[in-house]
Amino acid sequence: MCSRNADLTTALRLYDAALSPDSPIPLSLHHYNCLLYLCSNAAASDPDSSADAAQRGFDIFARMEADGVQPNEATLTSVARLAAATRDPAMAFSVVRRMATAGIPPRLRSYGPALFAYCEANDADGAQQVEAHMDASGVVPEEPELAALLRVNADKGRADEVYRLLHRTRALVRQVCDTTAQVVEFWFRSDAASEAGVDRWDPRKVKEGVIKGGGGWHGQGWLGKGPWSVDRSEMDKDGTCQRCGERLVCIDIDPSETDNFANSLTELAIKRETRDDFLGFQSWLRRHGPFDAVIDAANVGLYNSKAFSFSQVNSVVNTIQRITKSKKLPLIILHRNRANGGNAKAPHNQKILESWRKAGALYATPPGSNDDWYWLYAAVSCQSLLVTNDEMRDHLFQLLGTSFFPRWKEKHQVRLTFSGRGPTLHLPPPYSIVIQESEDGSWHVPTTTGDDIEKPRQWICSTRKSS
Repeated sequence: MCSRNADLTTALRLYDAALSPDSPIPLSLHHYNCLLYLCSNAAASDPDSSADAAQRGFDIFARMEADGVQPNEATLTSVARLAAATRDPAMAFSVVRRMATAGIPPRLRSYGPALFAYCEANDADGAQQVEAHMDASGVVPEEPELAALLRVNADKGRADEVYRLLHRTRALVRQVCDTTAQVVEFWFRSDAASEAGVDRWDPRKVKEGVIKGGGGWHGQGWLGKGPWSVDRSEMDKDGTCQRCGERLVCIDIDPSETDNFANSLTELAIKRETRDDFLGFQSWLRRHGPFDAVIDAANVGLYNSKAFSFSQVNSVVNTIQRITKSKKLPLIILHRNRANGGNAKAPHNQKILESWRKAGALYATPPGSNDDWYWLYAAVSCQSLLVTNDEMRDHLFQLLGTSFFPRWKEKHQVRLTFSGRGPTLHLPPPYSIVIQESEDGSWHVPTTTGDDIEKPRQWICSTRKSS
């Protein structure tokens, strides 16, 4: 209860009582972890009590070791946070190394205290050591860690490291939040950025780098010399920057990656769904597919509505049918309960459902299933468009990782809005929404837009100033 309520005072009082020589109470790993978590939270968030909370935390950890209670990852992560709160990044890092030595796999949260503490201390070398240890442990940094590394290296004027980290951000994050965007802009406006680069380069090597990397970047280092012109911009519908005229490229996905992803989806789905149900769907899809588009009917039918609307789904079905190559009806994925019950029994809705069934375009997912697995697998295996406003951020989609899935989603997801004139489909752009480095050395960095489909995306446009 103390942990849930963040009540450190009561937790410490109970801890002190448990140590009473008159009636000592043995403490478990869980007890120690709760105490250390509370102490580390207070040390990190409350400047007035930071030193006291940190010292109590260290004392509790010492007692835990004296009692022979073996720590786990949560224990040592809290100790690392205590060290970071006392501005001791070296100690925080030593705790993570201790995990590895003890055979406890560190997690991303385990590295955060040391990494951020080194960055806050403006110690780029220390931060780089933590990053290297993460890589060796197979722990992948996310945007906050990369932004901190970018900031400390930009502050230090370490051009080569900033270049490397921008490309790492391109590969792992693709689009940046406004906080990271400000770090990127700070770098390009700095004196160090002006001085970094070369006046002459071999265009053939740059072109070779672009081909080798798959497009959108070359990896040959900073090109050009002198101050940068930096500002926010937007892209037109074809991907041309409205500020500098550079046209962004579309980076293709290797078909083998798609096949591997479809296989991974199958493995995950049959672990979480009734195996025979999902395998039966795959068999049905082989007989009736492929489809040019797949519709997440639950998402579409409930758009801006409390009641499910079959006519709303049908209007989207007809719209997407008109723009696809085959002019075949899209695959409509709908839960069986919704296809058979409720307002599905209304005569006009029965007519719509029957037209879908006759065309072999309706698949009703079985009771107890999660229809997300079905529409996602269908869209991936058919390499088709996927019509849904689902942002695909929940636990299910986190299982899919951050390497392939965001790239696939960008190229295949169709989002929609409705007006009095009917549905408007927002098709995938003909260019990749990812950090891009052009062959002349200019950079375009996309920022995240949130959930507003119609809000234009802001890009950082950074080009060398004309001499």
